[in-house]
Amino acid sequence: MSFGDRVNQFDAWLLDRVFQPFADALPERLTAMEMGMSFQVGSIVLSAASISALLVLEGMTLDNLIANVLGWFFEVVFYIGIHRMRRLVKPGYQNPLRVMLAGMRPISIPFAAYAFYQAVTAERAYELALWFNSLSQLVFVAGIYLISCNVPPPGHRARQTSFGRGPLPNEIG
Repeated sequence: MSFGDRVNQFDAWLLDRVFQPFADALPERLTAMEMGMSFQVGSIVLSAASISALLVLEGMTLDNLIANVLGWFFEVVFYIGIHRMRRLVKPGYQNPLRVMLAGMRPISIPFAAYAFYQAVTAERAYELALWFNSLSQLVFVAGIYLISCNVPPPGHRARQTSFGRGPLPNEIG
């Protein structure tokens, strides 16, 4: 089994065994898509707070400011793109974003881990800003996984008698 296969297997496990059961347990009026989009907005706000903290507390150079603002701009563009595609997600059907974001989900985890490492090892002057960035990355990862979850059909939650993972798509048949 190649490294790429292992990464895809871990991604599928994380999506099917951690986030999908959580999404299935959400109340019917709050879908995983809505919660994931809220997490994406939270990630954008925390990232802006991180950039602002670096700018105000430590006085960023123009080069660093441009790079960070461009990175933040790409986060906003990603959110807008997902927001436009959210109408493709229909209750009771396979989520097309699950496949579309298959490359983005696993790559976001090492970025979040690196942001956490930066926050832990940061100099005292940069610590606050890097903790905001670390939290932003963690919220982004949770949001992108929630966005990728399937939305159960209406009434599905009312039929559930207890919290459980239920059958996975590859187990139905």
